[in-house]
Amino acid sequence: MMMNRRPLLSFTICWVAGSAASCMFSGRSLLFCLAGMLLLPAIWAVSGSIRWRMAAVLIMALIAAALYWEWNEARNMSLLPEALGQSASELNEAYVTAAGVIASPVELDGDRVDFKVKLSRIGLSQSGSYAAGVVVEGTGKGAITGPETVDTGSETGVDAESATEADKRVLAEGEVEAAGELAAVQIKLQEENEIAVAAQWQRGDRVVIEGELKQPQTARNFGGFDYRNYLLTNRIHWLLKGSGTASVTAAPPASWEPSILLRWNDRARSVLGAEMSRLFQEPHAGYMKGLVIGIQEELNPETFKQFSQLGLTHILAISGMHVAVYVGVILFLLRRCRFTRETALTVTLLLVPVYVLLSGAGPSVIRAGLMSMIALLAARLGMLKDGMNILAASALMMLLWNPYLLLSVSFQLSFLVTAGLMVYTPLAAPLFRGLPGWLGSALSVTLIAQLVSFPLTIYYFNQFSLLSVAANLLLVPFITFLVLPLGTLALLLGRVWNAAALLTAQCAEFLNNVTFAAVEWVNGFTAGVLIWASPSFLWICLYYGLLYGLLYALKRRTEIRLVPQFMDDETRPLSELEQTEAPGNRHGKSGINSNNRSNSNNSNNSNNTSRNYSLDSAAAANNGRAALAFQAYPPTGATRWSSLAAMLCTASIVLLLYRGYNAENLNGAGAISYLDVGQGDSILITTPGGAHILVDGGGTVSFGSREEWRLRRSPFEVGAKTLLPLLKQRGIHRLDAVILTHGDQDHAGGLQAVLEGIPVSALLFNGTLTGKEPYTKLMTTALAAGIRLYPVQQGMVLAPDEATRLNFLWPEPPADGQALPDVVEDQNHESVVFRLEMNGRGFLFTGDMDMAAEEAILQSAQQAGFSPGRPIDVLKVAHHGSKTATSADWLAFWKPGAAVISAGVNNLYGHPNSGVLDRLADANTEIYRTDQQGEIQLRVSKEATIIRHKLNPAASGTPESLY
Repeated sequence: MMMNRRPLLSFTICWVAGSAASCMFSGRSLLFCLAGMLLLPAIWAVSGSIRWRMAAVLIMALIAAALYWEWNEARNMSLLPEALGQSASELNEAYVTAAGVIASPVELDGDRVDFKVKLSRIGLSQSGSYAAGVVVEGTGKGAITGPETVDTGSETGVDAESATEADKRVLAEGEVEAAGELAAVQIKLQEENEIAVAAQWQRGDRVVIEGELKQPQTARNFGGFDYRNYLLTNRIHWLLKGSGTASVTAAPPASWEPSILLRWNDRARSVLGAEMSRLFQEPHAGYMKGLVIGIQEELNPETFKQFSQLGLTHILAISGMHVAVYVGVILFLLRRCRFTRETALTVTLLLVPVYVLLSGAGPSVIRAGLMSMIALLAARLGMLKDGMNILAASALMMLLWNPYLLLSVSFQLSFLVTAGLMVYTPLAAPLFRGLPGWLGSALSVTLIAQLVSFPLTIYYFNQFSLLSVAANLLLVPFITFLVLPLGTLALLLGRVWNAAALLTAQCAEFLNNVTFAAVEWVNGFTAGVLIWASPSFLWICLYYGLLYGLLYALKRRTEIRLVPQFMDDETRPLSELEQTEAPGNRHGKSGINSNNRSNSNNSNNSNNTSRNYSLDSAAAANNGRAALAFQAYPPTGATRWSSLAAMLCTASIVLLLYRGYNAENLNGAGAISYLDVGQGDSILITTPGGAHILVDGGGTVSFGSREEWRLRRSPFEVGAKTLLPLLKQRGIHRLDAVILTHGDQDHAGGLQAVLEGIPVSALLFNGTLTGKEPYTKLMTTALAAGIRLYPVQQGMVLAPDEATRLNFLWPEPPADGQALPDVVEDQNHESVVFRLEMNGRGFLFTGDMDMAAEEAILQSAQQAGFSPGRPIDVLKVAHHGSKTATSADWLAFWKPGAAVISAGVNNLYGHPNSGVLDRLADANTEIYRTDQQGEIQLRVSKEATIIRHKLNPAASGTPESLY
């Protein structure tokens, strides 16, 4: 059994299982889960599959891993609240002055600087202001700090001694020891000349930072990205936000310390990056930096998006492919220089960590580096072991160093794909036996890599391209063996032979253009990109199990057909042997067939005797192997059973994929999700018939034009960073309709990313234009994508299915004879308003309508003879709760049982207005707010409407029933 042959691999698997159990469960659930896992080794030992000693080791691995995870969890908490004598909520948004050491590379993007700091001391400042007046001036060298302006001429503007004195001066009152806690620092630059100052900051600098302490944002939508949990896996609990370089006092380290090595490494990477920028033009420079030295911060976002859609992002991350090329080239060069085998292995072993550091030391490159070093060491000592044990040793070392790597996407993909290649490729190899060796090998490796990475790809990125296999098969070798060597060669020649370096860079740029054009062309086949909901852990386990069963059955079936159907040592008449040589009757292999063919051309007895002797000799030589093959793969019935097993596994995988692709099942109910998109509106409606309707898309509002130096490479945009990932995570393959209530940016801005990322059947809007560039671009995108545009008006009806009906109440129909839409600057009055009837329950959607529109709708109802009808269940409060809407008459007419207000946390407009809240309370309407409760979901059935919200759930932890 594998556990007896590979104890290290078995130990690592149990360690991962124990860590995963502690991560996923807690309390009694964890105990039950561990008890179940601990029974497995005991059962295997009782059955004789493994020895009791091995079972005890596996049990110890499970328990030790769980305890180790819990121990790290207990230590992974902030000590600042206790040290400063305030709760975490009280410290949130408090102004502090903190001293520490920069513990990461300093990243500069537009007007923002990011780095991590290891705090040594921290103290509270006066609320809303910084404690010490720190003056910073750009002098060409760096910053000048302190109460007096002094030019020290050092790189950062102050020397170590003055920085230490600054520490004491700033933190003289109320400071406390911070015990080395990590914090993520974000500095927003105020002036363009501060870029040069911030560029001087480096890892290892001693800093004093004055700014606002904030807790990271937690997920505000179901299934949304949880920034707080992400930082927790990096042992970071606080953000420290400063304004301008004046908020930072920096100085280089006073003495040598281990972090100096990382400081030198950062500087070396910066020098290499600058050399790449000199040799290559954009967008090639950013692409080649990521490809050759792992600097991805400057990669063009559009290029990354194109590669991501085809599953090619692994090329842009330094991984096993790069390390293998690096190790292979070094070994080749050393052997060509006539180094001995032992010396070449030793030198390469020592150089691998250098490459790992220079390439950024991400989880994937650390994994590849560790595996390479273990393999080189084993080869040097003459005790080369198999790859699975080396992989297990690498994983165990990394998890002992940092157990939270288990939650890293890069770590999971790197180890899982590597293990999958080792396990599944030998099973798939016989299926490509008929192809040339190089093609069969390349195809099997590419196919297995895609199949193994598929579950994690759809779990984290929620999309998969059917053309990914072909793209990887063609582009990965092209980039690996042409573009990567050329880029590396250009970098090496840059300081030695500039003309040759520039020529090499031009060749690489030409190949890059070919790559970019190919990727863009393939991505043009949008039908090949499938959107998947994030599958469950059980689904992923079933997938890998069925995939193994399918490949094993196919391998067994293929090998059975290749096994001779008789024993080679059977005694048969010479006439039978002669008959077997007839054309079309091939039963032997290699030497036997060649002998038969050569002897068939001779007719004398001596040749016949010689032929018989050679046949008997060949049969005797291959007897053992043939007999074993015959026993291992009996022909009778084996083919039938292997074929049946393959068919069952194939059917099971197809069913599993179908259920995974069509994961949503509301059982006849409908759903309404009021998404939290900040200061904006976005609502997803799923009807009982399965239609998906998106009402508005939120949007990032910017005030005025920004200076060019402030622009970031990939700025936050609600549609691309929040809305589109949420829709994909929920498995929305197509939007049957998008209703744009009006053209304001906080409702329309996010739809640009949606229209580019998800197929949309129809776009319903209020029939007006805004005259602004983003709105024009949105409409142009819709027309280019073939999306049907419908200007809606009062009296129109949309019925997606029998249980759903949308009655449009506003805007008014256009004047007679009006052919072209008007350009309307004030869009609020023209907002689309509609009543949704679903499963016999009513919901009102109001956009940003104003009181004038409310009065007009009420007057139209009175003129038509409509009296206040039965109450609606839920009202979407207009204009984020602004005082310009939601009048008392409006509430009296509709009598809503509940109201949802979509507003941003601490928004600049003061929404929702207190008067609106009072009117809702007077109408006995229950209020839900996205700024306080995050996303608000309704499940609408004929029996009841169930509501739940992401933040501040009910004490019972269960959804609430409205009616």
